[in-house]
Amino acid sequence: MNYISTRQTGKPEEICTASKAIMRGLAPDGGLYVPDSIPSLDASGIRELCKMDYAERAARVLSWFLNDYTEEELLEDCKAAYRASAFPGGPAPLVRARDGVYALELWHGPTAAFKDMALQIMPRLLSRALGKNGETRTALILVATSGDKGKAALEGYKDIPQIRIQVFYPEKGVSRVQQLQMATQTGDNVSVCAIRGNFDDAQSGVKAIFSDRTFAKTLNARGTFLSSANSINWGRLAPQIVYYISAYCDLLNRGEIKGTGESVDFCVPTGNFGNIFAAYLAKRMGLPIRRLICASNRNDVLTEFFSTGRYDRKREFHLTMSPSMDILISSNLERLLWAVTGPEKTAACMEQLRASGEYTVDRESMDRIREVFTGFSADESQTAKTIRTYFEKYGYLCDTHTAVALSAADRYLQETGSKVPLIVDSTASPYKFAADVCASLDPDAGKPEPLDALDVLKARTGTEIPYPLAGIGNRAVRFTRVADAADMPKEVLAFAEA
Repeated sequence: MNYISTRQTGKPEEICTASKAIMRGLAPDGGLYVPDSIPSLDASGIRELCKMDYAERAARVLSWFLNDYTEEELLEDCKAAYRASAFPGGPAPLVRARDGVYALELWHGPTAAFKDMALQIMPRLLSRALGKNGETRTALILVATSGDKGKAALEGYKDIPQIRIQVFYPEKGVSRVQQLQMATQTGDNVSVCAIRGNFDDAQSGVKAIFSDRTFAKTLNARGTFLSSANSINWGRLAPQIVYYISAYCDLLNRGEIKGTGESVDFCVPTGNFGNIFAAYLAKRMGLPIRRLICASNRNDVLTEFFSTGRYDRKREFHLTMSPSMDILISSNLERLLWAVTGPEKTAACMEQLRASGEYTVDRESMDRIREVFTGFSADESQTAKTIRTYFEKYGYLCDTHTAVALSAADRYLQETGSKVPLIVDSTASPYKFAADVCASLDPDAGKPEPLDALDVLKARTGTEIPYPLAGIGNRAVRFTRVADAADMPKEVLAFAEA
């Protein structure tokens, strides 16, 4: 299996192996890497995976996509990444939220967010990729984050030989807990910088740096090359395919579904579109997924896209209690366009987005997309009400992002009357956003201070603070730098030379 760009022009240098795609992050033409074929998963393959634990399932699924890695290498890395000490609650436990609705809890890892599921294995994949390709330069990982993936990437890459990592985040666009998780990060090879602006400013800045060939030559002269830990990197996205397949296996093993052909639906809180695209790939492989429900917060650019076929980022940007979804440019939607419309139309759409801030997909293509995808959004009041309802009525405590998805799931079930099992991605611990969760549970009490909220939420709900967040207010702050988005190249160069 080779990897090609979503804007593939046929040039030989734009076709590469999996390990080289992971090293590069972005394709030379600015597109995103995608596999030139999709592996098949049939009933016998699902039954075989049902017999395995999570690490074994991950190694098997990844071996189908990363065919220049051996399954033995992948199993070694997966066992190390998903070890019990890092995921004491299990890598991806499936919990019943209410009748017919399950929460796939992806936040039991070292940073209490779903990004751990990919970013605990991805550094190991990149480290092996350097050796497989005879690379002697230092890989500089650039990350733009709206909150969770920054900390998860920092934790995954800290002190990995031959790799350095620099994270940019919007100064006022992350929660206090998220900011402290990044600012207190340990490791000799890490750097963190806040950006005056929103996540799209940070993400656009990272993309511009990657596409600047003169800048790449400057870094190369210093023995450094750029790579990415964002979900634009195939090494981030591929591990996410695993937990959709694993969740289906868990339902089978528990007798919640009766056979390998029985369908399920997934509802995914969505910002950059990588997580839900991984589910789409699992469906394309043959996993019996019927529909994918794309849940957005008040920044509902994706909801409008699935409704109208028009993607328009020229709209008011809202800071919400679900900041990891405060995104107007969903980069991985490009991969879906490629899968449905092909590289030429994808490249044209991306050029229109760059030039005018919008594009429209033709009706035939949108009909194909709507065969799988449905979009819903939840505003702040709906999000808060969902947190309160699920805890008081069903005894399930969720964070603000998961609440957006549960709200979308409830509306979908009300509108369709579906009886198909519905699995909702639970993407962060409620303690990551404890102040907003507390205020949602008891609006009359007001919002506690961010760090006090951890103890308030524990007392209010009788749940435990996850180990990555316990005592976070007492950790030494290392990174306080704030810069304009236009100065991001200077920040990168300074870190590369440090």
